[in-house]
Amino acid sequence: MHSDWALRKLQFRTLYRVFLLRIVDLELLSADGDLTRLLGQFASIFATFSFCVTAPLVLTRGTLEMTQAWMFEHFFIETAMTVAGLIAVLNWDAAFPDKRDALVLAPLPVKRSTLLLAKMAALFAAPALAIISLNIFSGAVWPLLFRAPNSGFVDGLRSLPAYWITIFAAGAFFVFTVLTIQGLAANLLPRQLFLRVSAVLQAGCLCLLLSVYFLEPSLESSAALTSPQNQRLLDWLPSYWFFALFNQLNGSMHPFLVPLAKRAWAGLAVSAFGACAALLLCYFRMMQQMVEQPDILPGARSISWSPRFGGSLPTAITLFSLRTLMRSRQHRMILSFYLGLGITIVIGYAKTTMGGFGSTGTTISSSLLMASILMMILTVLGLRVVASIPISLPANWMIRMTKIRSAPDYQKAVRFSWLVLGVLPALLIIAWFLLAASPWRPALGHLSVLLCLGVLLVELCLYTFPKIPFTCSYLPGKGRIHFVFWVCLMFLLRLLSGAADYEARMLDHALSSIVMILIVAFAAVGVRWLNVSHTAPTRDLLFEEEYPTEITALKLN
Repeated sequence: MHSDWALRKLQFRTLYRVFLLRIVDLELLSADGDLTRLLGQFASIFATFSFCVTAPLVLTRGTLEMTQAWMFEHFFIETAMTVAGLIAVLNWDAAFPDKRDALVLAPLPVKRSTLLLAKMAALFAAPALAIISLNIFSGAVWPLLFRAPNSGFVDGLRSLPAYWITIFAAGAFFVFTVLTIQGLAANLLPRQLFLRVSAVLQAGCLCLLLSVYFLEPSLESSAALTSPQNQRLLDWLPSYWFFALFNQLNGSMHPFLVPLAKRAWAGLAVSAFGACAALLLCYFRMMQQMVEQPDILPGARSISWSPRFGGSLPTAITLFSLRTLMRSRQHRMILSFYLGLGITIVIGYAKTTMGGFGSTGTTISSSLLMASILMMILTVLGLRVVASIPISLPANWMIRMTKIRSAPDYQKAVRFSWLVLGVLPALLIIAWFLLAASPWRPALGHLSVLLCLGVLLVELCLYTFPKIPFTCSYLPGKGRIHFVFWVCLMFLLRLLSGAADYEARMLDHALSSIVMILIVAFAAVGVRWLNVSHTAPTRDLLFEEEYPTEITALKLN
């Protein structure tokens, strides 16, 4: 009996580690890749955020008014549950057993209950670690300011466990909800149809989480929470449910928060039951179907036609990139994250601007200029990020064998593919909106600026990209994402806002518009010249990311 328990414990620990590391597909990593470095960088992003929102407390006197306290309470709860939900959505494929699990683990003496528990533990560990990192500083200081009025020091300590219980409950609610949605689709639909619908559900959940987080109205006041016209809206905003739950646990409950707290407990119970039912059904009912049914069925096509883009090399790389984005769920999700973030910010600017995106007279509003510039940047940046992740790393030997041209020729083809797949679609969408809502002269001027800006962004992205998209192994930690993230967050939006205001003034005059277009065009030409001179001596493409030669690994693993 003891040996059986020890064996199951060992199996659980081994499977837990394997499933936890599947947050990133290990087959996509470089031979020198260290996944823990990538996870550490994401944890540092959350911890830095927690420190930044905690440091200003030294300037306060340790007291907050009720409305201010409620505003911060809701902000921390909403942020924690959104981060947990995003991680659950990004781990969409890791939630339920796949065909690899069924084929590899089914013949082994591993019980399904052990497999289920290990998968669940790994699934909830990632959001839990994110919530802890996100509140490592703020969760130790801010709750002391949320204590109930007229409470002593000992009674005020009640806010600490109330805060941590609330944020974990709020994060678990979103994780359970995502699992319930995915489990219902997996059990009600045929497997082939589920695989097709699953990508749409995943992208929809991702965009919904981002949109609700950025566009949710601010109702942290007694007047807003008791207003009759806001009651229906509050019934559909889970962050306010758990805001009421925190006040209930904290001892600062108000009568008008009681219905929202009841909704929090009911929503948590229903989502937990749905997630457990979905997991049990998928593990004990669908594992046999995964082995017996194919994931992909051949399609019946009567006409097969592929467009051509100039030469054979640009056509091949463009079609390869397009089909990768269409067929790979992982690449679609990362790209949809950037596009969903951009669309959400655009809608947010439309709501916060007094006149929306409308134009006045012969000028374009700076909010519209800001939104269009941001959309172009996020589109090209998202394409650059997904191009670094391989689609099928063991199959890149075919591209290595057929590499018969020089590296500059391949970079020209990659440049063309990014202009076609990134710059052109964004430019067409923005042009349709601009020409429909703005005067045509400043609209054409802004479209010219956006075209030059798109070319400039592509050249900047290509400067450190000596490879074919989707074919090179991924090396965690090389991108310094924790540094780039905070630099962009702190400086990029403010810089773009100032640039949009400046461009709005420049577009009022034809001569200044031409000068502005020429400046951006010359910048693009200059970066293009740097790229050509940088890649001219290069003979080989990069297929395996490596750390600098100064770092020597023993590779004992």
